[in-house]
Amino acid sequence: MGGKRKKSDEEPLAEEEQPQQKKRQVLPSLIKNKEKRSALHAKLKREKKLEKRKKTKARDAAEKRALELGEEPQPKKVPRTIENTREFDETVCKPDDEELFAANDDDEFSAILKRQRTPKILITTCRFNSSRGPAFISELLSVIPNAHYYKRGTYELKKIVDYAKKDDFTSLIVVHTNRREPDALLVIGLPDGPTAHFKLSKLVLRKDIKNHGNPTGHKPELVLTNFTTRLGHHIGRLIQSLFPQDPNFHGRRVVTFHNQRDFIFFRHHRYIFDTKESKPSDSKGKKMEGDKDDKISQERVVARLQECGPRFTLKLISLQHGTFDTKNGEFEWVHKPEMDTSRRRFFL
Repeated sequence: MGGKRKKSDEEPLAEEEQPQQKKRQVLPSLIKNKEKRSALHAKLKREKKLEKRKKTKARDAAEKRALELGEEPQPKKVPRTIENTREFDETVCKPDDEELFAANDDDEFSAILKRQRTPKILITTCRFNSSRGPAFISELLSVIPNAHYYKRGTYELKKIVDYAKKDDFTSLIVVHTNRREPDALLVIGLPDGPTAHFKLSKLVLRKDIKNHGNPTGHKPELVLTNFTTRLGHHIGRLIQSLFPQDPNFHGRRVVTFHNQRDFIFFRHHRYIFDTKESKPSDSKGKKMEGDKDDKISQERVVARLQECGPRFTLKLISLQHGTFDTKNGEFEWVHKPEMDTSRRRFFL
């Protein structure tokens, strides 16, 4: 009586009571040996890829089975991205915003966008220019129709603005360079503003683009995407005022300003139509039995894009009412460091 149980009697009972615990997965970062660490990392990556492929096959099979039975397949899941989880913004433009359309008829760009006035652009540089600045300006001249380049010299910017007003220019673009690299653009709408200051980055000139095309003198088509807020709508109309509103579609030139996360990506393309010959074949890729002559072929048209350059990215720093005035100018919007507290807050 009262004798201690043997260990052999306790062990099977403990194994039955306790649930089977899964083996802990060893992370590659805990392995010090480089070869073993890389091998485990490759193994885990391969297993993850196979698991993802199995899920995709199972989802496709379920969708196909539902269609065969006449049922509605399960709706596809929408991936979470920074764009579709952005913070709520009251200034996002709506299609039925009557106030916005009424303001468009009376803003600074209405005469140009209604084709009552032809855009005429003056392009100049900062006082201390570099060798890469003129190369960028020469490519801007080939992109923007009716653009003219004038050397800056020692003139102040206010005097250049006054000269441009008298000579009936509609916009003034100033290319700023720092350490032999263009790093900013100042776009001034004439005669009454506004003035937009952009940071310029990731510039790639035409000669550095592989298999680039050479643009023609036709007026390009303009594509603006994702300028959704009131501020973005205003910036989009400022960019529109630089280009004529009657493009020559025969020139096959396209200029794109794509806004994504408040970065404006500029691209310049020309689209090309190629005619390719293809022999008729059945669904398995074999030649048709009735076609005795192998020379019989079908022609199909393939469209593709060829980049003409340049390629760069813009980010809005400030938007000022009126023409350039650093002392007494009234700013409509200024980017500040404290605005970058959230990755899901966009202003354009």
